[in-house]
Amino acid sequence: MTKALIIGGGIAGAVTAMALHKAGIDAELFEEYPTGADDVGAFLVVFANGLEALRVIDAHGPVVAASFPAQRVRVLDDHGEQLGERPIAGTGQGTGLGPRTLRRATLYQVLHAEAARRGIAVRHGKRLTGAETVHTAHGTKVVAAFADGSRAEGDLLIGADGVHSVTRGLLDPAAPRPRYTGRNTVCGYTRDTAAQLAPDTYTMIFGKRAFFGCTRAPDGEIWWFANVPGTERDAGPGAVPAAEWRRRTAALFADDDTPAAGLVRATDRVVASGAYDLATTPTWYDDTMVILGDAAHAAAPNAAQGASMAIEDALVLAICLRDRPDPRSAFAAYEELRRERVEKVVAASAGMAALAAPGPGGRPARPAPPERRTADGSAGADDWLTGYRIAW
Repeated sequence: MTKALIIGGGIAGAVTAMALHKAGIDAELFEEYPTGADDVGAFLVVFANGLEALRVIDAHGPVVAASFPAQRVRVLDDHGEQLGERPIAGTGQGTGLGPRTLRRATLYQVLHAEAARRGIAVRHGKRLTGAETVHTAHGTKVVAAFADGSRAEGDLLIGADGVHSVTRGLLDPAAPRPRYTGRNTVCGYTRDTAAQLAPDTYTMIFGKRAFFGCTRAPDGEIWWFANVPGTERDAGPGAVPAAEWRRRTAALFADDDTPAAGLVRATDRVVASGAYDLATTPTWYDDTMVILGDAAHAAAPNAAQGASMAIEDALVLAICLRDRPDPRSAFAAYEELRRERVEKVVAASAGMAALAAPGPGGRPARPAPPERRTADGSAGADDWLTGYRIAW
């Protein structure tokens, strides 16, 4: 049986392992961190296209059970005036699977629990430092080396190791570095009951100096995020204390007539991370190694399609490996199927980020109607995945 070494035990890695398992390919996950569920404070949306891809490998149930629906988006200006409202694109017409909101750590946990149920091994504390292709009398193998001195051998290596991917650099030392967008994503949770928010709805606010979004969970807790200007030095873990992030974020919305500043001030704990993107990566694969997810194509968070694109990648790669005679031809087919789609989403997300950024004089230009700001990846997902449902 073919054996795959998957570098990175996050969302992309766990789904890739399950997709390969369904394709009859053995997989082993190698995670750099000693324990899982990193980035515990952040939350995300898995769109209908991501959920449909999970359904193809029978892994959507735990994600749906651990999340709540996101059905509409409502857009306000800095005066609290409504600019528009519409259903969120990709609501899963015909599939029953609409966009779902959940904590990143929760998504990690339910995917890993499902992978473990299927007998997929995860090795923690394994930071990749190198990999080489070895030709033997029995065929071609790839040998991965880790910082703790251990090694692992397989028939192929899949880099699902995120925007700062080590695997990408091994494939091409001249590969472009991810671009810091000049923004940090700050998020938090509060039970402030003063803000009146409709259920299953994201309220998006174009403030004078920053962009804010929030939604209400079924238990009444409000989940919020803000795109906060900053420097890359601020983006590192722990570089700025949480209390300082709260102060900075609240100050950005203090002059707006919206709930944003009050929600931030009412939050006991906030978390922040730098926003990066990677418009294009020239080299996705060689004879034995390939990259997917953020390692190959990182989008700024504005389109909220990062997780769903990685999940789609995993499904397509697994089918190509199942149906092609050797890894390199499978990798080539996977890139041909995926590159145009994911690069469109990266570009769309960058355009949305530019729209949300303050314009001259601090206040952003009046945004386009909501329906014009939809990333391609969140629409047309059902049609795009039809062939993969038939294939499995």
